[in-house]
Amino acid sequence: MFNLAIDSKLRGCDLVSLRVHDIAHGSQILSRAMIIQSKTQRPVQFELTEPTRVSVAAWLEKSRLRGDQFLFPSRVEKSPHISTRQYARIVHHWADAAGLDSAIYGTHSMRRTKATLIYKRTKNLRAIQLLLGHSKHESTVRYLGIEVDDALEISEQTEI
Repeated sequence: MFNLAIDSKLRGCDLVSLRVHDIAHGSQILSRAMIIQSKTQRPVQFELTEPTRVSVAAWLEKSRLRGDQFLFPSRVEKSPHISTRQYARIVHHWADAAGLDSAIYGTHSMRRTKATLIYKRTKNLRAIQLLLGHSKHESTVRYLGIEVDDALEISEQTEI
């Protein structure tokens, strides 16, 4: 779940509602997938890196889930998949286990992590906008917390 959360950059509600067939065909884990985001009803694509595919394959082998089943099923009878609240508890547990302050890290940290790293390496806002499924450039700027200092740093690195 951790690897998939980082790679997919999905909101918690979309991550927990993934079905096996969203990311796998039979026993083969896809290298790219596309879902419709629940918040925006817009499609978003994401990659599954090799470590994520290995982790997901191991999970599918252990859990014996079928293609139409939720990837992260709930143990509670009333709910077909784990809740976003349970996902949040899991993320806080991961932070604690890693010796981090779990009050600082949450499900949104999982969504933001890879996007922020890609932005820091490339400064390509349009790519981040597409990866996060944002419709507006301004949303991505606000989401990443890009400030004047970032813009000046980019400008300083550009020689004419």
